[in-house]
Amino acid sequence: MFTGIVEELGEITAVEELGDASRFRLRGAVVTEGARHGDSIAVNGVCLTVVDLEGDEFTADVMAETLKRSSLGALGPGSRVNLERPTAVGARLGGHIVQGHVDGTGTVIAREPSAHWEIVTVSLPGELARYVVEKGSITVDGVSLTVVDAAPDHFTISLIPTTLALTTLGIKQPGDPVNLEVDVIAKYVERLLGDRAGGASGPASGTASGPEGSAA
Repeated sequence: MFTGIVEELGEITAVEELGDASRFRLRGAVVTEGARHGDSIAVNGVCLTVVDLEGDEFTADVMAETLKRSSLGALGPGSRVNLERPTAVGARLGGHIVQGHVDGTGTVIAREPSAHWEIVTVSLPGELARYVVEKGSITVDGVSLTVVDAAPDHFTISLIPTTLALTTLGIKQPGDPVNLEVDVIAKYVERLLGDRAGGASGPASGTASGPEGSAA
């Protein structure tokens, strides 16, 4: 489990195509400190499993399903990425509960800079709109954020200088894709209420999940 508090801005140093998957090599001095084979690291909000470690770099295999359902497939050597290690039991929950299971992707629509923050508008897949509410939580490229305004096809977030400087959200431009993970509590509530009503309501279909290359 993650909290959406990005620990460092890392970089993809190499991508090896494996046919039905890709192997990413990433640089991140903070997240590799004390890391071991099999550990999980969130990359732009996608929970990946460490395959190998060498110095301040690690490799992770990414399944074709993850590449298709997340924005990782659009990245390559030189791309900057948000990195976060799983939260430790007993640690402070600085953001909100983040699984690292991407529910879908959105696109940056617009940026409105101001003196002390920036408002960013992101498109929202229709099947995820019911989980996004004003002042609720959402994860964008692995960053835990509060929704400012929510509409059927988009939402806005307000980014403080620290977020702009220390995450990829400071460099994303209109047209760039971003990974989205909605609040898992909302999905559980929907499922439970659907079961009580005798319906089959459940999380948006097509959600990719799972460490390693679990999209999301």
